[in-house]
Parts: sequence; C-alpha cells; structure tokens
Amino acid sequence: MSTQQEFFDALLDPERPCPGGLVTWNQSDPERRFAVYRNNVMVSLMDALADAFPVVQELVGEEFFRAMAKRFVLTHPPRSRILAYYGREFPSFVDAFPAAASVPYLGDVARLEMLRILAYHAADAKVISPSEVAAALADEAGLSELRLQLHPSLAVLRSRHAVVSLWGAHQGLFDIATVDPTQAQTALVVRTGLDVNVVGIDIATGTFFEQLLRGFNLAQAAASASDIPSFDLAGSLGTLLRWQGISTMGA
Repeated sequence: MSTQQEFFDALLDPERPCPGGLVTWNQSDPERRFAVYRNNVMVSLMDALADAFPVVQELVGEEFFRAMAKRFVLTHPPRSRILAYYGREFPSFVDAFPAAASVPYLGDVARLEMLRILAYHAADAKVISPSEVAAALADEAGLSELRLQLHPSLAVLRSRHAVVSLWGAHQGLFDIATVDPTQAQTALVVRTGLDVNVVGIDIATGTFFEQLLRGFNLAQAAASASDIPSFDLAGSLGTLLRWQGISTMGA
C-alpha cells in the first residue's frame, strides 16, 4: 500500500501517476477511481476559495478566478482539517499572480474578505459600555497608563486602493461605476454579535487602532496617531464604542 505522503502528493499533482498498491472494493480500475477522487478534491478546494472570496471572484469573473484558484490549490494545499481558514495565503498569492497584475487592488480585496472570515470565527468577548469608558477617561490620575483591550475580532486594513468601496459595491450598497479604485482607504473589520462589519475609517483612526492592537496604552497610541493632523481622539473612541470594539480597560 502507498504511504500517506505518496497518496497526498499524487492527490494534488495531476502530473503524478496513481499511487501503487491501491485496491478497490468492487475490483474496478484503481487508477480511474483515483482520478475521479483527485478531481473531486480539487473542485472542492476551489469551491471553498470561491465561498471565502466571493467579491474577488465577481471582480475577475468565475473562469479567471477558478484558474487562479486551481494554481493556488496546487501550490498551497490545506495543512489543516478546518477549511474555514483555508486561503490565508491567497491574498499574497494574488499579489504575485502575473495574470492578475492588471487588477492591482485584487490582493487587498482578498485580504479584506479573509479578515471578515477571521472576525466571524474570532472568540467572543464582553463589551465595555459607554458609561464604563467615560468613568475611566474621567480618572485623570490613571489616564496616562490606561490600556484598552480591543475585541478579538477587530482588525485594521490599510490599502492603497478603495477596498471598502469595492467591497461595499458588491454588497449592493452603491453603484460600482462610481468607485475610483485608486483612492486609498482604510478598513475597520469588527464583529458585533453575529454580524461582521466593514467600516471605512480615516488613516489617523486606523493608526490609533493599530497601536492599541499592538498593546500600547491609550496615551502612547494617541501620541503616535497625533502625528497625523486629522487625528480626533474623541471621534476614534466613539467609533470603537459604536461598533462595540472595546472588551476590557485597565492599567
């Protein structure tokens, strides 16, 4: 009987022959049965990518997407039984895929879609109320050391392209003909309840959130974002409260 590695290698490489030693329960041709199984696995993985990146597929069309997805499957086979996260490397793969060079924003759209998946499956966490935040901010003595623990689902994506608008247009929020893909945008991704939200934020607010995610305290994060003239601390905190993005607070 073939080893598991031989079987795995042949399963995802159509150029390899059927592994030796295979038998079938009904004495049918093992090579023919293996070819069918190999095709089913390939199609299933391509379908999984299509489900994970529907906007990417809509942007380039099904035929192009499936050709790109097939190449990805061949070079990045699953390493886990959990297919929910399959495709984490797909955005970087898209960036380097020569045939997609004419769609420079495609990789970042894929990143946004993967962040939505990660947010949906992120751990649950309690949410701080506005009154708790107000009380903490009123404590001037402890304000400089105050740390905000953001919700596990929260992430920020900076892009040189209009990823928020491109994604939103494919949700029917507005006409894609009005979107300028070259407009840089920053996205906030966060889950409230079971709903994953994609929110456009300015670059200063995105910088502030990124610093909080890195573990900096409130004063340090605000100081870093203050290098950008448009930074509004009250407005940024308001955005976190609106989307229930703060889990805990403390020194």
